[in-house]
Amino acid sequence: MNEATLKRLEYDKIKEQVIGYTVSAAGKALAERMQPSTEQRRVEAWLQETAEASDLLASGASIPLSAMEGIESFMALLGKGRIYNEAELDQLAVWLTSVAQMKKYMNSKRHIAPTIAAYADSMFDCPELREELARCIRYGLLTDQASPDLAYIRRHIYAAEDKIQRKLEQTLSKYKSALQEPIVSKRRDRYVIPVKRELRKQVPGTVWDESSSGQTLFVEPNDVSDLQQELGQWKAEEDRERTIVLSALSEQAEAYAYELKRNVEAMASFDFITARAKQSRSISGKRIKLSDKPVIRLIDARHPLLGASSVPLGAEIGFAWKQLIITGPNTGGKTVTLKTIGLFVLMIQSGLLVPADEGSEIGIFRHVVADVGDGQSLEQSLSTFSSHITVLGEMLKCAAPRSLLLLDELAAGTDPTEGIALSIAVLEELLASGALAAATTHFNEIKSFAAVTPGCQNGKMAFDSETLQPLYRLEIGESGESHAFAIARRFGLPEKVMKRAEVLLASKGTARQERREDFIPGLRETLQRDTNNNTAISKPNAAQEKGKPPEIASDKPVAQAFQQGDAVWIYPLKRAGVVFRPADERGEVIVQVQGKKLPFNHKRLRLYIAKEKLYPGEQYDMDIVFDTKENRKARHQMNRKHVEGLTIITPAEDNK
Repeated sequence: MNEATLKRLEYDKIKEQVIGYTVSAAGKALAERMQPSTEQRRVEAWLQETAEASDLLASGASIPLSAMEGIESFMALLGKGRIYNEAELDQLAVWLTSVAQMKKYMNSKRHIAPTIAAYADSMFDCPELREELARCIRYGLLTDQASPDLAYIRRHIYAAEDKIQRKLEQTLSKYKSALQEPIVSKRRDRYVIPVKRELRKQVPGTVWDESSSGQTLFVEPNDVSDLQQELGQWKAEEDRERTIVLSALSEQAEAYAYELKRNVEAMASFDFITARAKQSRSISGKRIKLSDKPVIRLIDARHPLLGASSVPLGAEIGFAWKQLIITGPNTGGKTVTLKTIGLFVLMIQSGLLVPADEGSEIGIFRHVVADVGDGQSLEQSLSTFSSHITVLGEMLKCAAPRSLLLLDELAAGTDPTEGIALSIAVLEELLASGALAAATTHFNEIKSFAAVTPGCQNGKMAFDSETLQPLYRLEIGESGESHAFAIARRFGLPEKVMKRAEVLLASKGTARQERREDFIPGLRETLQRDTNNNTAISKPNAAQEKGKPPEIASDKPVAQAFQQGDAVWIYPLKRAGVVFRPADERGEVIVQVQGKKLPFNHKRLRLYIAKEKLYPGEQYDMDIVFDTKENRKARHQMNRKHVEGLTIITPAEDNK
């Protein structure tokens, strides 16, 4: 996946959320390596894991994850002949207990999470090693039961210490007048009594320390020196036996190297899977259908970083159309819509659940490229337009049926006329490649392109014209307005400036009409190509019935009867078609749209572009528009001579 796109779509923020839910270093490392996959089977497995872990959490269960503290350094030294200390072996024992708990827990949850419960079957709780560690180490110390020799040595140590204590108690009474206070303490692991400096000679023995003031000396009396020496010898024996015991335990742990490594991997996977589930639950994520086709259908989808207060989004690409052109005012949610579509794809392909309702569906995409934001760079000396062109070039290189391309503000950053022409050329190329594309724009020419081009669809961000408030709702099948003047007034621009702007806009009407005239030949070619397009027509739902046609001016009065060749806007289908047969006595007009000839009542149609503007000359051959290339060729041959077996098939008119 394109790294720049991941950042533009804020995938890194989703990733940070997942990382924050991990509890172990190994789990965090897996989360940090999280990337979208393009393999269908792997994505399905990831989604199954996350959904099951989410169900476990929803059941109120607390998954017994281990933080694996100290285990990472332990595993790094495994196999290198190290003798581990008591603390390290104690951590290993605690961790093996966690492994056993995880196996037991998952075994009891197979009815909720069968897939990830099976993962626990590959873990090893190593009962022999765990029991041996529990017998030999307690609270980070070797127990007397660790070995018979250790128990024997410690009995002698306890006896020697007892003798020293009794002897020192006698010494306290013997040298009472020379002591600062009658207590026994330890200095440098030797038993001593506190003697006044000036009376030092009254207590024969060895000075091991003195107080900070220097007034007190800590003396080991000669009366206990022999006993102290005996204790020291037994301590040395204890150290030797401790080393022997720890060496044996370390060797036993080494024998389980394979099992311990598998346990670390499994526990890290459980940590990562649970972190994905926790993140998904934090955004009310659900598992939606993973399609084997490159399609996107979102129902009541919410951007995961905006929270539950955001307005739900409905959008689809890849079913009845490959391109979705989104229009509407600034601050209306166009860019958020693009980001939501792109981020949902990345999240699904990373095994994350998304906040969308049942019926939503997303396929696997090999390439996701987004041009969101102006992309200016002082370091690279890139202007807004240059950055757009750079990304567009990248899109064209990777455009294919399993590519998702998101373009924000088409034709921005340069001369509008050239930008519009370039944008339409790019959209045509992307459409030919089979790639899915969603784009935002303010330009009517691009809206009109989407309205008449098979495979393209308009959509607008809803806007309350009375309150001048964006509704952040995408309405498919309609194109929207920028509402620049209304918004400018709402934000307090002086009325003098607004009136002057309206005068200037009116004076530019002729220039706009000329740009539309330049665009008409392209529309004519599109409508002619439409003859051979047999794509199924997708009718809009009830919520889309109020759509309006794009604003392409025509000098022909709307009330005038339609003629053969007129381009008309079909309200029920939300697209343009060409009149094949004018209205009959019942007012029924036959319109050709996407290779089909369909009847519509004249009230359901509106003149889009008059025939004389689309087709030059009075004698223009309309068969080019209404007949197939094969039929035209056959008719030409029949006019010249009889051809045996040659037929012309005229498709019947469809009834709605």
